[in-house]
Amino acid sequence: MSHSADRRSEGVQDPSEGEGGALRRLLESRHSCRHFLPRPVEREVIEEILAVAQRSASWCNTQPWQLHITEGAGTEALRAGLVQYAAANAGEPDLTFPARYAGIYDERRRTCALQLYEQVGVERGDRVASREQTSKNFELFDAPHVAILTTERDLGVYGVLDCGLYVQAFILAAHSLGVATIPQAALALCSPFLRAHLDLPESRDVVCGISFGYEDLEHPANGFRTERAPVSDIAHWVTS
Repeated sequence: MSHSADRRSEGVQDPSEGEGGALRRLLESRHSCRHFLPRPVEREVIEEILAVAQRSASWCNTQPWQLHITEGAGTEALRAGLVQYAAANAGEPDLTFPARYAGIYDERRRTCALQLYEQVGVERGDRVASREQTSKNFELFDAPHVAILTTERDLGVYGVLDCGLYVQAFILAAHSLGVATIPQAALALCSPFLRAHLDLPESRDVVCGISFGYEDLEHPANGFRTERAPVSDIAHWVTS
């Protein structure tokens, strides 16, 4: 008898089957896309992504997230404005960015950056080329759409946490429909520009952007995958 059959006979669903298996495959195959095709995503597909993501959990069902989603000329105007603003201004996010990266967190961050630089031909220590690669954030990696995500300021850190859950739901829903995404905290550095451009009320804080579209499978920036720490590194069992 197979291992799967043994588990079924014990009343335990095999993790590779059913909804659990589908979720695992989505999580394992999704990745951040860093170059998109110019082809826009059909409005009905975007609306389906939004409908699925709207089922995300939130504290007391507050659903603090709001999105401004660009398409067509709206994307191009926002892209041009972000590039101009980022080149001329220091970052001014609504939410506090990490104070520092240390230890394993810095190691993971650096590894991700080095993997990307190797793929796109940025030599180690080439600060000009690395800055040019970083600036592609504000070009939205040539995506045809971006969703700017905001939260209600009065809901504080837990409103932001709820928005994090929403981001995960959005990117998995998109991936399930063949749409590539990249969540971008870097866009929050341009919060003053985004507030003015999108006419955001002062009660809303910019959390991040999610650029999305159809992946350019031939672009080298999309040719690497980041690793995840083993469960044994992050799970601490309390047994007494």
